[in-house]
Order: sequence, then structure tokens, then C-alpha cells
Amino acid sequence: MADIDFSLLDVPRSIPIDDPEAYLRAAIAWHFGEETGSAFWLRAAKTLDFDPLTDVTTFTDLRLFPNLLTELRNVPVEDLIPRGYGSPPPVPQVFESSGTTGAPKRTAQLPDWVAQVTEWQTEDFATGGFVRGQGFLCLMPSGPHGVSYFSRRVSERLGAAFHAIDIDPRWVKKIAARNAVAEVAAYLDHVLEQATRVLQTQNVANLHATPPMLEAIARNDDLVDLVNAKIRYLLLSGAHVDADTLDLLRDIFPNTAITMAFGSTMILSQAVTRVADDDAFVFDPRTPYVVFWVIDPETGEQVPYGELGQVVMNHISKGMFLPNNLERDVAIRIPGPLPHLSDSVSAVRPVATFEGEAVIEGVY
Repeated sequence: MADIDFSLLDVPRSIPIDDPEAYLRAAIAWHFGEETGSAFWLRAAKTLDFDPLTDVTTFTDLRLFPNLLTELRNVPVEDLIPRGYGSPPPVPQVFESSGTTGAPKRTAQLPDWVAQVTEWQTEDFATGGFVRGQGFLCLMPSGPHGVSYFSRRVSERLGAAFHAIDIDPRWVKKIAARNAVAEVAAYLDHVLEQATRVLQTQNVANLHATPPMLEAIARNDDLVDLVNAKIRYLLLSGAHVDADTLDLLRDIFPNTAITMAFGSTMILSQAVTRVADDDAFVFDPRTPYVVFWVIDPETGEQVPYGELGQVVMNHISKGMFLPNNLERDVAIRIPGPLPHLSDSVSAVRPVATFEGEAVIEGVY
């Protein structure tokens, strides 16, 4: 353990990690060391049939871990904070998943990681075409969800007044699950009414929305006119959109730069978006903090490049360690930024069922 350098784990960091496996060794030593690990992982280590401190030396070895993320539905967030942060520890930002397949899962994001994600997203927004100094309308969930929190922070960084709306994706999923079509439509109208008031009265040029929300806007001629008159940067995230629908949306909103983001509460961030030669969006994880594998769920083996498989996500940072998480998304496997380390993904969409439950996206 003498070659462990915990400073590799410090964030925010602008310089890339030169040695990803040295980073991984430091992260494993941190999360499973008695003096530095969290109560959650120190307890979990006693139930494993291997020793992370000696048996996990490469990113492939992360496959040894069972997927324990369902426990994040019930574990106290204090148990997720590594002891190495000191006593008292920093106060975390607690974010929850949308609860698509059951009770929400919680993450505890510490100030150092929040600062890192804010820097990354500020860069992503700026390079994607965000109009600095112009207002930002965010049609995304707030409350326990991280997406609105980070959008607000980034908006401030880019000199834009932030305009939020109320949206509860869990309620939409509940009414959609019982096929209450009229109630879903009424809820969408409620959200669009809020958006309309901002678009009519405020100086906004930037919009963050889910694909279902933008599709609802596209069906309303008055809102289409408002968006075309004002919005010049449009970020889509939170639900999938197919290529044909995306092309149609570009035709409806020809004056707006439309881009996409792909992230997850369970990776505590979002991937880097790039456009492939065929104009498809490709999402590159920020290695070594996040690693994707696209696998055949029946065999657990990675599918060939260009083929569809289910996404496995790994998050490895100083603040949290969430390995070998089989997600509810399928995607096309693309060579990653470091192909030996991670896959990238394209054409992401949800599976039909996950953990025995039907997957309902609703509006998020």
C-alpha cells in the first residue's frame, strides 16, 4: 500500500489523470481502508467473497462486486460519507433517483465533487452553444433531483438568470402506470402553462427540457412560435429520444441549437456529448471517475462494437464508490475515450422491464 497516492482523488481537477489504474488503487484503498472508508462499504466488505484491497487492481476487477445499489434506497446518507473527510464531515447535497423502478435511491455528493461537476457542466453548456448573459428556462425536475440544482449553478456561472418550474416526475409516472391518459395530459398542460408565462414575459434564450416536454411544446403552435422567437440553445436530457423524432424537432425549431446530455443519479454526473460522423449523439464517460460497459445481460460479456446491449455504470470518486451497476438503459456500444478502460454509448433508450417492474419514463 506504500505506493498509494490519495491526492489523485482530489477534486475539482482540471488536469487529466495520467495513470487510471493508480487512481483506481487509490480509490479502493480509500473506500476500504478502516481510517478512510464509509460505514456502508466497510460493512459491505465483510460480506464479499474477495478482498477489494488485494483483488481489485484493474477496472475489469470491478465486475467482482455485486450490484449493491438497491441498498441506497434505505441506507442513511451519513453512512455513505467516507471517514477520511474528517469529523464532522462536509455537509453533502443529497440527490435522489426518479424512482422509475421502485423507491428512489439516494446519493450523498460532497462539496468537492459538486464543484467538479459544476465545472464540467459549465464547460459542456458553453461549448454546446449556451447564450451567455441571457436567461435560462429549466423545464426539469427540482426537489430531490440533481439536474435542476446543477443547472441553477451553471446558469449563475454563465451569467444567466435562472427560471425554474414545478415538476414532479414521480406523480406523472404514477398516473401513467394506471393509464390515466387525461390526467397525464392535464399535468403536461400544467407544466406548459408555467413555461408559457416565462417565455412570454422574460428574456430567455436558453432552454433545458426533457424530450417528452419538448414534444408537447412542438404540438402547441403558440409555444412553437415563442420558442422559435426566443430560444437559441436547447438541451435535452432525462428521457430518450429517437433519431427520427430528433430530426423532426430540428425541423420545427430551425433557429435553435439542439444538443443532448446523458447522465444518471448513480454516476453523480453526466457524460461528455459528441456528434459522430452519422450525426448521432455519442456519450463519452468521464474516465476514470465514470466507466461504462455495454453488455449482453444474459452472459455478462461486452457486446461487439456497434451492437445493442445493456449499460453497466461504475462511479469511482473520493466521495462515493458505486461499482458494477446494471442500469435500466440499453445502448449501442461505441469505442470509448480510453477503449481498454471504458465504452461509450449511443442511441440510449430504456428497457421495457427492470428489476421486475415496468419502466415508465413519463416526462423524466
